[in-house]
Formats: sequence, C-alpha cells, structure tokens
Amino acid sequence: QVQLVESGGGLVQPGGSLRLSCAASGSIFSINAMGWYRQTPGKQRELVAFITSGGATNYADSVKGRFTISGDFAKNTVFLQMNRMKPEDTAVYYCNADHQGPSFIRFNYWGQGTQVTVSS
Repeated sequence: QVQLVESGGGLVQPGGSLRLSCAASGSIFSINAMGWYRQTPGKQRELVAFITSGGATNYADSVKGRFTISGDFAKNTVFLQMNRMKPEDTAVYYCNADHQGPSFIRFNYWGQGTQVTVSS
C-alpha cells in the first residue's frame, strides 16, 4: 500500500500563485511517474500535468506556460508550481502515482485531494 499526502492548496487571487506538494510513503517499490489531476463538481477528473522518473513531462493545454511540474523521485515527491492563476483553475487537485511493485504489476494510487480556489 502506498499513501500520497498533498499540501499547498488554498485561496488565491486571480493572477496569483500557489505551489502544491505531494509525498508518497508506504510500501514503495518503484514509482514510474507522478502527476496532478483536478476535478470540479459535475466534471470528469482531468489531467493537469505529470512527470516520469526519466523527466518527461506532459501538460494540459489549459495550463501550458503557467504551471510547472517537477519531481524528486529519490524522495518520492512531486510539486506543481501554479502561476498566473485563473478562476477556471478552481478545483480539487489530486496527486497520482504510477507504482510498480515487486510483482511488476503497475497500479495507480491517489491522494485525498486538496482544494484550490481562485477568487477575488
């Protein structure tokens, strides 16, 4: 079992910045990738960004140029720097880890979510 703990959410004004952090712990064998997703009421959970252990990144079009994902896989930690935030960024943000155990079976783990609200 792998646990993900997120931090850094809160209230920010439009144009402001927040930095989210996520740390994985527990029975970690190997994490191949970590990422961030977000969800608002009535919408599907959507990808924000992810990063692989090799450093490859992917971003949703809506956040390109504004958000930056980074990771320290030696510490099983991922970050999301969010700049020039918009009201549309308001959502619950979830951390995700792509984990491969000793059996070499891959499984996705999710954090509990952290609320991000962009409002004046």
